[in-house]
Amino acid sequence: MDPLPHTLHIATACFIDASNALLVVRKRGTQSWMLPGGKLDAGETPEQALVREVEEELRVALRPGDLTHLGNFQAMAANEVDTRVNASVFLAKLSGGQQFRLAAEIEAMGWLPLDEPIPSNVAPLLREHIIPALLAKAVIS
Repeated sequence: MDPLPHTLHIATACFIDASNALLVVRKRGTQSWMLPGGKLDAGETPEQALVREVEEELRVALRPGDLTHLGNFQAMAANEVDTRVNASVFLAKLSGGQQFRLAAEIEAMGWLPLDEPIPSNVAPLLREHIIPALLAKAVIS
């Protein structure tokens, strides 16, 4: 019998631009596009982890008021074998004219048009759960 997969608890941010495209990132040495964010440290709330991770990865400062909870979703991890992710997902807005700048383990950043077919190299969590939730909640037009 196969062992149960390990579960990572993560928090991710959905930044949607004026053209209804979603900000996606690709970590160094990987092929899958995913949302910015990352693992919760011991004692952190998902909001605290997300504020910390987005600052580390994209050099922008979020405040708790910039975040609206979209939902909690689970899927197989895109870049780690035998691992599931349990994600707290938030809609995020950028304030104060800040600009995204790649940092930490982020190798690339792009905008995924949500009114077009989803590319095959989008992480399962995003493809199977988050994009359908965004569309169902009419967060985007």
